[in-house]
Amino acid sequence: MRDDGNLLVIFDCDGVLVDSEPLANASFSRALKAQGLDWNVEETMRRLMGRSLKSCVEIVEVELGRKLPDDFVEKMQAVTYQSFRDAPLQAVAGVREAILALQAAGLATCVASSGSIDKMRFTLGLTGLWDLFDGRVFSSGQVPRGKPFPDLFLHAARSMGQQPAECTVVEDSVPGVEAARAAGMRALAYAGAPYANGDALAAAGGCLFTDMAQLPALVLG
Repeated sequence: MRDDGNLLVIFDCDGVLVDSEPLANASFSRALKAQGLDWNVEETMRRLMGRSLKSCVEIVEVELGRKLPDDFVEKMQAVTYQSFRDAPLQAVAGVREAILALQAAGLATCVASSGSIDKMRFTLGLTGLWDLFDGRVFSSGQVPRGKPFPDLFLHAARSMGQQPAECTVVEDSVPGVEAARAAGMRALAYAGAPYANGDALAAAGGCLFTDMAQLPALVLG
């Protein structure tokens, strides 16, 4: 294990490991329109990306002024998962190679996502990335508060036996970057996707990069 201050790299999942954000937010947007909330995909991303599903539902219900149907999440997720199969869902370009390079350099790696463990098992399994983390996968469902609060990243660090100052977080959302910074961790903000808002990510405290091939040097440098 390295002893130079970078011991653990914590990866977000959606948008960092798997290219799921456009598909997932398209499903969410369609489901919301059926409930009378006319948010397009871009607006859905702006309002909800990076947050736990529980938080997303709470935000939507405030906007609607009423509760969503009891089966809203179940039906939406079924459609979303099918879209992942149909596309099919892909790993973010270059991320597998970046993970392997970091691991070869002696750094520990894990995943900490707003999504559920079951969802990550599905998406990371579908893209061939699940085995790279060997059970080192953490979800906002395991902590009291999701991103932008620091709880999830602190939980991941404790579980991995590392101090916050020894951790680098790789994120693609403003709530995720805010959570990393609130946890006292370095935040690398992936802004290589077409929908990325680099200005907002930088303003939240993220160090921007646009190509996963850059990641090992950013972490190790």
